[in-house]
Amino acid sequence: MNMIVAVDENWGIGKDGEQLIYISADLKRFKALTMGHSLILGRKTLATFPGGKPLKGRRNLILSRNPDFAPEGAEVYHSMEELLEHVEEDAFVIGGASVYRELLGRCDTVYVTKLQASWPADCWFPNLDEDPAWTVAEEEEVLEEQGVKFHYVTYRRT
Repeated sequence: MNMIVAVDENWGIGKDGEQLIYISADLKRFKALTMGHSLILGRKTLATFPGGKPLKGRRNLILSRNPDFAPEGAEVYHSMEELLEHVEEDAFVIGGASVYRELLGRCDTVYVTKLQASWPADCWFPNLDEDPAWTVAEEEEVLEEQGVKFHYVTYRRT
C-alpha cells in the first residue's frame, strides 16, 4: 500500500479537522497519483472533501465505528481487519492521523509534500526522516505557491 500526506516543518498535518493549507499544485498531484486507485480514509477525512462526498474516479474505503454511517458512493468498514480484507495492494492511505498511524507499517511507499513553513497543529504524521525503516527514494525541486515553499519527497520502506 501507499500513503500520501502533506506535512509542515514539524510534520503537522492538520488542526481542528482541517488540513493546514490547501495548495493547488499539491491537490493536482494528489489527484494524478490517486486517480483510478482505492483510497483508505477515516470518516472525519471524508467530511473535509467537497460536500463531504467521496472522490470520483476512485474507490473510497471509509473506516468508521458508526454502524449508521453510509455515504453514497463509498464502502464503509467498521474495523481495520474488515477493511484490509477488501483492499488492493496499490491503494492509497489518505488520512486522518489515526488511520495513518495504524497503516504505516503496512505501506511500502509514502508520498510526502513537505511544506517549508509551520502552522499550529493538533495532529501529526510520524517523522520519516527519523525512522530508520524509511529512506528517501526521490526528492523533487522546491516550488512555491501562496508564498509557501514546498517540495515532494517519496519515501520507501528499507
